[in-house]
Amino acid sequence: MGTTIMDTLQAINTRKSIRKYTNEAISDEMIHELLNSGFCAPSARNRRPWHFVVIQDRAKLKKLSEYGKYYKMLNEAPLAILVCGDTDLLEHDYIINDCSAAVQNILLSAHAMGLGAVWLGVKIDSMKEWYQTEFELPQHIIPVACISIGHPDEIRESSDRYEESKVHYEKFTR
Repeated sequence: MGTTIMDTLQAINTRKSIRKYTNEAISDEMIHELLNSGFCAPSARNRRPWHFVVIQDRAKLKKLSEYGKYYKMLNEAPLAILVCGDTDLLEHDYIINDCSAAVQNILLSAHAMGLGAVWLGVKIDSMKEWYQTEFELPQHIIPVACISIGHPDEIRESSDRYEESKVHYEKFTR
C-alpha cells in the first residue's frame, strides 16, 4: 500500500471528536482547505447541494452554544461551519447524504491538519426555523449539521472500534 492510503486510513482510524480548544485562531488558509474538502465530497447526480456558513463571530458562537443542547463547546471554539443543503438542487433525503459526506470530509481534513472538531447534529424538523432566522437562510436552504473546530486542548486516545456482530454477509443475521 502507498503512503497516501496509509495516511488516509490512519486519519480515519484515529479521528476522535474534540470538544475542548485552545484560544488559537484558525488561519484563513486552513478554513479554505477545510471548505475545499467539503466541496470534494461525493454527491448524488453531482448536484453538489451544499452551502457552508463560516461562523467566527464570538457573539454568534456563544449564542449557538446556548441554543443547541450539545453545543456547549462552541462557546470556546474559534470556528464553526454550518453545513446546509439546497432543496432547489436536490431532494431532502439525498441532501442529507451529500451534506453528511461533506461533513465527514471536513472532519477528516481537520484531523489531518492537527485541528480538533466535532460533528453537531441538527434536528431539521425542530431546529430549521431557528437556524434560518439566525443565519438568514432562504427557505430552500436547510441546515444539516454544524461542525465545531479549533486547536485541540485535549487528547483522546483511539481504539479499535470494529464490531464483528454488526457485520453481515449476503443477508442480515443475528
